[in-house]
Amino acid sequence: MTTTRASSIRDVAALAGVSVGTVSNVLNGSPRVSPEATAKVRAAIAELGYVRNDAARQLRAGRSTTVGLVVLDVRNPFFTDVARGAEDEAAKFGLSVILGNSSEDAQRESGYLDLFEEQRVHGVLISPYGDIEDRLRQLRDRGTPVVLVDRESRDARVSSVSVDDIAGGRLAVEHLLATGRRRLVFAGGPLEIRQVSDRLAGARAAIAAVPDATLEVCETDALTVIEGRVLGERLVARAERPDAIFAANDLVAVGLLQALVMSGAARVPDDISLIGFDDIDFASAAVVPLSSIRQPRHEIGATALRILREEAAEPELPPRRIVFQPELVVRASTGALTETRRSEVRVE
Repeated sequence: MTTTRASSIRDVAALAGVSVGTVSNVLNGSPRVSPEATAKVRAAIAELGYVRNDAARQLRAGRSTTVGLVVLDVRNPFFTDVARGAEDEAAKFGLSVILGNSSEDAQRESGYLDLFEEQRVHGVLISPYGDIEDRLRQLRDRGTPVVLVDRESRDARVSSVSVDDIAGGRLAVEHLLATGRRRLVFAGGPLEIRQVSDRLAGARAAIAAVPDATLEVCETDALTVIEGRVLGERLVARAERPDAIFAANDLVAVGLLQALVMSGAARVPDDISLIGFDDIDFASAAVVPLSSIRQPRHEIGATALRILREEAAEPELPPRRIVFQPELVVRASTGALTETRRSEVRVE
């Protein structure tokens, strides 16, 4: 079996009858090359099928133009929108984004971090699973900029872009309580995910202010539609059901809604009120449009990428913590608001 050697920049220069430096200038878009020489180089590239070895070029430069992004679950549209925000911002500066899905697995997450460091990426954006700030600090100390996404950093040396999840959890439960609900369930997990535990903390804070209200925690194995559906089937089979559910994200909320609607045993919101978190596109398109806590998904990704790029250019910049405030979006799944709360939220 024979193999064909890939053409090199020297092959292009020889065929075009120009120097290697001229070929390099053409590839880099330099205006110093004459139109005639540029045409010769382009023709030689086409004839040889030359493909630039960008990895080698970036290795010589010391850092690539690629940004590594690690998310908890690529199936969640929230992270898709965050990635789109990062990509749109990266494109402005000639950077590209490679997406890694940790799937809420610590070992898989660690593998992506090792890979990105070995590839000398421009920097790493990560929505981490568990507590890995020691590992992220090592990356930063060894020259790889790191920005936490969708989680506030507790390390003063690592930048982060997040939403106030505690405030979001409080906002969701205060809304349910304002509509007269008192037997509430918090649905979601694992609780080791800090965003989930923070949303639960906010929910508990809101419940504590209403003496006759209760909050039951129903932890799920994952933040997915299937987990929500399984939990919903268990809840409707009970003799005494909750009258409201706060789901830790919209995917769990969609699964709960499916179980409630398909069983026919409970009406939403008449019997059970339901609110999610993230305000993904599916929320407004559900069979009963879902109330949700909105996060600025695209802006989170774009802001994180912008900070990462600035820190790559100036490593001595002090780390920043950007915390966006969540917004309550009211739809049919929680019914009507009282007049005293209507002016404080967006109603769709």
